Amino acid sequence: MLTLTAAQAADGPPNALRAADPEQRSATPPLSFPDMGNTASVELPADADQARAIWQRANQSVAEFPRGHVDLLRWEASQPAEKGALPAKQGSQPMSLSQALQLSLQSRPDLFLHADMNAPEQAEVRVRFAAHVRDVQRAWIDAATARQRLRLMGDVLEATRTGSELGQRMVKAGNWSQARLTRERLVQARAWSSVVEAQAQELIARERLARLLGQWQAEDVARLGESLPESLPAVPKSVSPGDGLDATRLESSVLRSDPALARDRQLAQRQFDAVNPDRWQAWNQAVDHALQALPEPGSTRRLEPPRIDDLSLLRDHSLARAAQTESDLLRQAAERRSMAREAWASLQLTHATASHTQDVVVQLQSSLAQESLLRYNGMLQSTWELLASARERLLALDEALLARRDFWRAQADWQALLAGASYASPGTSLSSGAATAVPAGH
Repeated sequence: MLTLTAAQAADGPPNALRAADPEQRSATPPLSFPDMGNTASVELPADADQARAIWQRANQSVAEFPRGHVDLLRWEASQPAEKGALPAKQGSQPMSLSQALQLSLQSRPDLFLHADMNAPEQAEVRVRFAAHVRDVQRAWIDAATARQRLRLMGDVLEATRTGSELGQRMVKAGNWSQARLTRERLVQARAWSSVVEAQAQELIARERLARLLGQWQAEDVARLGESLPESLPAVPKSVSPGDGLDATRLESSVLRSDPALARDRQLAQRQFDAVNPDRWQAWNQAVDHALQALPEPGSTRRLEPPRIDDLSLLRDHSLARAAQTESDLLRQAAERRSMAREAWASLQLTHATASHTQDVVVQLQSSLAQESLLRYNGMLQSTWELLASARERLLALDEALLARRDFWRAQADWQALLAGASYASPGTSLSSGAATAVPAGH
């Protein structure tokens, strides 16, 4: 896990100076990519005798293993260790979300409460702190998810590589055409692209988290992924808005959490009280008259902004300030209430999706994989159908992983909103990658 020692924490300004010094070298580790596969045509035997010899050797090799081609390839892969394989991570504890937050706050003195702050200043710090907590949560969730996705896409690529290797042997033995091998290699090529895309997403997520943690040395950022947990926490059985909250109190709680809204509400009340009720009525009538004069959109008449001609109303400054304050307060309150409804609905929807994907989709895909294995062992299904089933199961796991990520991100957004921060719609999601990563194959 990445941490700052007490000496480093106390030595903050010099550390910042080193980070900002162009002469301070920080070696960026080079990127590595999986093998791109083979596009060359398989050399065919010169005559029938050579073809027969190749076919006999292939069948003798396969016969030594109870599950045929799959066991043979696994045995071959286990013989010499792959060149440049990464060592297994030693038993260090992964960085928890709480530890990531503490590390990020070491370089954010503006998010600390001070004893000499008044109530409005403290409220402003609390809102900024809630937004920072949400940002760290999302970055930590995204980085852990991206790292796990990269491993899953690597497993999918390995399954396609196995199919391609077997296909080459089938061509040599005369059992396959070059066209069928090419199709198998295309499946492997698409899986390779999915791995590289997952690698790019992992790098982006890791760098985003590093920026929030104040990590600037390339070596530390490269090791940051290794300090993350292997997987996100499981999705809870049920979802709750919070202690003491129910459906009728969600909007009220979100309104109370915004200190600016409470302050603007008090200001608006004083301005409203300063305006004569008759002036309010005259203003509202003028607004209604201006709105009724607007032409229908799309008509031949030119659409102009609504117009008020009563100069006595326009020159009443207290009335103008009150009308503008009413507009601003209404827009702000409506926005916060809408945020509450949308964020709570998003939390429920992502929880239902994550639960369904894990409990239904993954379970069905696992059952299908087991059935495929039984059919394969009974010689009722080919090796490539078994590999396709394995790929489908891995992609179902990827779909469940992304659904779990979306739930925890929605949970972070909801908690931040209750603490006074703003809310932004999730927008586009990575989830589309699960459905298009690799075709099912043959």
